[in-house]
Amino acid sequence: MTLQVAPSGLLSAEQVVSVLHSATLAPSTHNTQPWLFSVGPTGIEVRADADRTLPVADPDRRELLLSCGAALFNLRAAIHATGVHPAISYFPRRGDPELLALVRPRAAAATDRKLASLAEAIPLRHTNRTPFTAKPVPGGALGALRHAAEVEHAWLPRLDEDQLAGLKELIRESHRLQTEDPAFRSEWQRWTGRGRNRRDGVPFAAGGAVTADDTWVLRDYGGGSRAPGAAPLVVVIGTFADLAIDRLRAGQAMQRVLLTATARGIDASFISQPVEVPAIRARLRDLLGGGLWPQIVLRLGYGAPVPRTPRRALEDVLVTPSPLSV
Repeated sequence: MTLQVAPSGLLSAEQVVSVLHSATLAPSTHNTQPWLFSVGPTGIEVRADADRTLPVADPDRRELLLSCGAALFNLRAAIHATGVHPAISYFPRRGDPELLALVRPRAAAATDRKLASLAEAIPLRHTNRTPFTAKPVPGGALGALRHAAEVEHAWLPRLDEDQLAGLKELIRESHRLQTEDPAFRSEWQRWTGRGRNRRDGVPFAAGGAVTADDTWVLRDYGGGSRAPGAAPLVVVIGTFADLAIDRLRAGQAMQRVLLTATARGIDASFISQPVEVPAIRARLRDLLGGGLWPQIVLRLGYGAPVPRTPRRALEDVLVTPSPLSV
């Protein structure tokens, strides 16, 4: 059956389908894909899918907002690549916390080549959980990643040796706390189906092996296999405040960083444990100097090719638009 989608603003129906497809390629915790979209004549709504909240790993929905922010950035970039400016209103309706943003593609815009190149990287980006090689991430690339975060009102601070050592300990401790929690293990196992024929979650094939020395304590999505690997570049993305809008913007910064890395051939995966355990996240904030709220910890480097995780069909994430977009 052909998906029926109406035009929106200056976008044709075909363009709407294309930009929504780009939005669905964003990363999300355990590949839950916690977003919904609605299309009206004047705009596209980005909504949270409350049924895909992780009550144990993400009780305050911080990571849900990061994931939806990443989808919002993809939507912005894809719309911009069509030559249209995506005007954004955040949380446009009081009393509707699931409505995160309204994107109005209503005016033509000169193409920003950098943003257009990031749009081209959207279908190429996917999380790489394999061990990384010893090839270092170039210093120039790190500067570009830092700039990408700053453009989106987030910060990627330089970590000195003591901070990196402290971060390793926090990762180990948070990993231990989560793996010792039966509720967390049960929730995690529901989303790591190990080969189930589903359009969400992390299948066995996308898991990869865990680094043999497990210096950074990566989660084992691949069934327990281990392989040699080198130390990755590990970075933290943070914000100066921790409100819902800061988290939504942090998700956009995260995606801009990830797409900037992808465009340069750099792989990435998440080290989520220290930002998912509240007490450990508070200690990580102290480790960073107390000024930044840590939102994301990323591992960057060069890994072996791996399959991408599946995505829900577009018809599964489309809902009826509210009066705001009609």
